[in-house]
Amino acid sequence: MNKPDSQIHKLIDRMTCSDRSFAIYRLPWTDIPILVMQDGGENHIFTNLKELNGQKGFVVSPFHFTDEHPGVIIRPDITASGWEEIEEKISSVAIDEQFSGYSPSSVTPQTESELKKSYIETFSRFISPLKSKTFSKLVLSRSAEHVLKDDFSPLEAFITACNSYPRMMISLSHTPVSGTWIGSTPEIILSGEGGTWNTVALAGTMPMQGEVMPTEWHKKEQDEQAFVSEYINKVIKKFSSKISVKGPYTARAGQLVHLRTDFQFGLKKTSELGNLLDALHPTPAVCGLPKEKAYDFIIENEGYDRKYYSGIIGWLDPDGHTTLYVNLRCLNVNGNYATLYAGGGILPSSDANSEWEETQHKMKTMRKCLENS
Repeated sequence: MNKPDSQIHKLIDRMTCSDRSFAIYRLPWTDIPILVMQDGGENHIFTNLKELNGQKGFVVSPFHFTDEHPGVIIRPDITASGWEEIEEKISSVAIDEQFSGYSPSSVTPQTESELKKSYIETFSRFISPLKSKTFSKLVLSRSAEHVLKDDFSPLEAFITACNSYPRMMISLSHTPVSGTWIGSTPEIILSGEGGTWNTVALAGTMPMQGEVMPTEWHKKEQDEQAFVSEYINKVIKKFSSKISVKGPYTARAGQLVHLRTDFQFGLKKTSELGNLLDALHPTPAVCGLPKEKAYDFIIENEGYDRKYYSGIIGWLDPDGHTTLYVNLRCLNVNGNYATLYAGGGILPSSDANSEWEETQHKMKTMRKCLENS
């Protein structure tokens, strides 16, 4: 992807430190940035996914709804496709002239050994109820701080991600409510239009072997993928009797591969997409099974707030085309540092060191974009 004019580049970066609400995203296998921007006014806030019924706009929704982290819809007052049209639409946008860059922060990132020690302690809390069969699967995630360069550019990181990961949905979103997020996610939660809709089950992770895709999966990853697929199939059957399933098969996402199953299904009422999203989220790919108990366990025992990581992000239009994704491989820009997020599925057979390495591989996806922007 090419860069926009330098003035527009600077303007978009400044917008991430303003009260403007906007998102720029690029869909997989395209080279076209899409802008959705709100022309003033407060954001539309929602406190559960069912409130998305009949709504249209760019959605930024958390893993767990709280007063501090509600769902946000960026109203599509201004939309554009491609840098030329984006420049035309936003060149006259006024930004606070007092903007002076990112605010300094006193955050001191933990060392890798400190992060790993904390992760293994949390892992021990997760593995015990799995071995006692209280849960069949849990997802353990973590975060890590990364100090940004003085000349860090959010848009540059977005463009780097676009050029590095053609198979993923890349997004840069900012609202005064949710903050600034940059992500590179491979996982659709709901896409389609009219009577034809799609979702995926994505679970199990291995690193690429150079440019060769590994295809031999261990039983742990196969079981993990089966849990997610069975859950999604069960949910969809409540909303549609026409379901087509493809997979599981090995799919690449950056320098990682996953086991993936595709679901295509029919819907009669597109005005009730919020109900379907509420039933799907959180899938076992980001939560666990049984769903409600796993969700509560994660909130109480994971040890930190996921915020918008593993929530839902993307474009929602019940009367047009919808492309909503699970917000994975993402980071939150806050002052002069960024918080990166990653997680993985834990089964009774899981090993703490292997799971730690999986999160390391996943964090490299966006760390590379920070270091090269």
